[in-house]
Amino acid sequence: MFSGIVEEQGIVKEISERGIAISASYVLEDLGVKDSIAVDGTCLTVTELAHDGFSIDTMPETLRRTRLGTLKPGNKVNLERSLPTQGRIGGHMVQGHIEATAPVLSAREDGMALHVEVALPEALRLFIIPKGFIALNGVSLTIIDVLADRFTFALIPYTQQHTNLGEVQAGMLLNIESDVIGRYVAQHLQHYINDRANMEISNRP
Repeated sequence: MFSGIVEEQGIVKEISERGIAISASYVLEDLGVKDSIAVDGTCLTVTELAHDGFSIDTMPETLRRTRLGTLKPGNKVNLERSLPTQGRIGGHMVQGHIEATAPVLSAREDGMALHVEVALPEALRLFIIPKGFIALNGVSLTIIDVLADRFTFALIPYTQQHTNLGEVQAGMLLNIESDVIGRYVAQHLQHYINDRANMEISNRP
């Protein structure tokens, strides 16, 4: 489990058929082989450690579902270690299970913030709501507005400076994880509606 509060920006060092080697420093403090780590919001397992970074394996399903397959050496990635049981949840509950990717449609300055529009994947429309939580590249953010085909959010200067969302521009692909609590509520409601409909059908003379 993660909180969506990025600890460090790592640098992709090497990409192979097996996985990705990432340069890092801060997150190495108590990181071990077999530990979980969020890389751009994707929960992955550390397979190797070095003095200046770590490696992760990336199976085909991970590459299909996330933006990791588009990365190149030199790219920045957001890193967060799994949340300790005694830690604070400064963002929201993030699983690190990416549901979709979507491109940035526009980014413009809005006072001290950066106002960003992102395409809204049809499969996630039910779970993305105004003022709700969302994790983008592993960053916990608040949704501003939701339209038929897009949603918006804003980045404060700190987030721009300390995550790779500071490089956001039209066309950039983002990893998306919607709020897990919202997904559970929507699923339970759908089951309830289906059960009621089936009961009504079975009770008809």
